Amino acid sequence: MTPRPASTVSSYDVETDVLVVGYGAAGAAAAYEAAYAGAQVLIVDRAGGPGGASAMSGGEIYLGGGTPVQLACGYDDTPEAMAAFLKAALGTGADAAKIDEYCAGSVEHFHWLVDRGVPFKPSMWDAPTWVPPTDDGLMWLGENSWPFTELAHPAPRGHRPTANDFGGKLLMECLSGAVESAGATTLFDTYVTALIVDDGGSADGARRVVGVVARRYGKELTIRARRGVVLTTGGFVDNDAMLADHAPELLGHTKVSAGTDDGSGIRMAQALGAAVRHLNAGQIGMSLIPGLAARGMVVNGLGRRFINEDTYPGRIGQSALYRNNMGGSWAGDDTAVWVIVDETGFEDVPEPQRWGVQPTHVAETPSELEELTGLPAGSLVDTLRRYNESAAAGVDLDHHKAPRWLRELTPPFAAIDVKAGIRPPSESGDRRGTGASVFTLGGLHTDIDGHVLDLDGHPIRGLYAAGRSASGLHGFGYISGTSLGDGTFFGRRAGTAAARNS
Repeated sequence: MTPRPASTVSSYDVETDVLVVGYGAAGAAAAYEAAYAGAQVLIVDRAGGPGGASAMSGGEIYLGGGTPVQLACGYDDTPEAMAAFLKAALGTGADAAKIDEYCAGSVEHFHWLVDRGVPFKPSMWDAPTWVPPTDDGLMWLGENSWPFTELAHPAPRGHRPTANDFGGKLLMECLSGAVESAGATTLFDTYVTALIVDDGGSADGARRVVGVVARRYGKELTIRARRGVVLTTGGFVDNDAMLADHAPELLGHTKVSAGTDDGSGIRMAQALGAAVRHLNAGQIGMSLIPGLAARGMVVNGLGRRFINEDTYPGRIGQSALYRNNMGGSWAGDDTAVWVIVDETGFEDVPEPQRWGVQPTHVAETPSELEELTGLPAGSLVDTLRRYNESAAAGVDLDHHKAPRWLRELTPPFAAIDVKAGIRPPSESGDRRGTGASVFTLGGLHTDIDGHVLDLDGHPIRGLYAAGRSASGLHGFGYISGTSLGDGTFFGRRAGTAAARNS
């Protein structure tokens, strides 16, 4: 990862104006805008084709401020309300300046996506879920749950490409088609290993990134980038050494990635003196069915509720894992989480939407369920009694679950162990593990135009980043769609900035 001095490179194997490293959604957006600005653009990726983690994702893009889909579904929204939600939901350290910029440009970004061929159906999915089983174009992502209802007028902002279930593949097909039409070229099966730096070609003596060293089919390749290099190489969830150094809570869990999020882009830039932000932050998706959780209780290893179950399900995972690792674990198990639901609540979720999930234990009384699950004696008895009292009163004083989902639970009761795992209908095989699926949120420190900043906050000339290799909107929190939204929006900015650099 050590930078290579340009003075040691006698000739380059390939030359271009802008080099984009990584071909997911962020890389596609950067490449398109750089080509649109008139630059010669080359995209390299270690895989055999475009897509990366973006193609494997649900495809949700977090957009708002009054998009045509929101208006068609009867929802008013403003950039200010959107920003207020994101500043709270994306946690401590969320980048307020980037959030404001993103929200102000969200409607324009929606139209940019549509103009690149991404379809959005003007219809609404109105129930808690990870990924709707329909092609509805809009969904809630926690905006209508406490505490966010106290901070801003709620509006749904999860925009989905028109595909049943997971829409990431369709999104990438549209973006890669647009990139190809813009004239960018590609080089696959190419792994970038170091940046090439010229420290003597500028009047002020500042170093400038002028290319990269890569390997392709076992041979070294040098690529010159006359205007700039854009890193869109993803996060570092696949690098256990980096996780151990920065985010040890994420070790040992199922990794959400295409298997190539090794932090290489982050490490290459760090070797040049780049600053990083929030490398300790991560997202945790707990393996539960949101529709079942909302209709019941979610309890920890002590049999206690710890969050409102109708919230964005990713917040349940973050609250579970990070609270368990702060001030001592719950009953010695940092991912001990159970969904407690009755027969009515279970049957209210249509079978296809349960993704094959079955009760782990069933009992007529909460005390029997305690014995079966190994939860402390009396814990579920007390928690269920308190929950049912709140439901009878129509107000959840403990965790503020919305009245729509607050209903007394009656025998028989089921307990679902999140460690049993879940799989979308399109997948097969055993998924049992810790019950958590994780990815990283932190990365290179960048400004709103994608310039990578050094430790003093100054741009590193010729170097840009976007997507999960950069620290974007997020602090210590996450909402679905903010990765693809952040990556494409600021990927566009990085591509434009690189193309205009000279």
